[in-house]
Amino acid sequence: MPTLHVCPLSRLHDTVAETRASHVVTLINVGSAVERPPAIAPDRHLFIGVSDIVEPMDGHILPGAEHIERLLSFVRAWERESPLVFHCWAGISRSTAAAFISACALAPERDEADIAGALRRASPTATPNARFVALADDILGRRGRMVDAVRVIGRGAEAMEGTPFMLQLSRD
Repeated sequence: MPTLHVCPLSRLHDTVAETRASHVVTLINVGSAVERPPAIAPDRHLFIGVSDIVEPMDGHILPGAEHIERLLSFVRAWERESPLVFHCWAGISRSTAAAFISACALAPERDEADIAGALRRASPTATPNARFVALADDILGRRGRMVDAVRVIGRGAEAMEGTPFMLQLSRD
């Protein structure tokens, strides 16, 4: 059963080792130092340099449709034979949005509210970046259902860093 894992940067190497992941998606500010885990081949590591913002801000990169398209291309090419790990700085916003988006894209028959509910059960701190979700909702033709599902689960519990968690593609 293919699984998606989310963690903060500080737990990237441990999470990849513990899950035996084959692919990693990094969503972090441009210029941040991220050492690719040795078990991950360079072509199985996607780096998306984007800030955790929802509106333009000087000195930051606003998430755009091109970032979501790159994410979707990467996850659709993943063979699903071993886990995929998403991480950002804290493991709370960009990476949880990417995991939610990926689950919606890879399991199109699954209800968005069901996926968002599973995300909340797996991580009380998950607060998916609203801009990422809105862009993906539009690209995937979900007609606002992804945005609504994330709005319903609300903001996660305050934390400096999220705890690593797993999200299954099928109903749990």
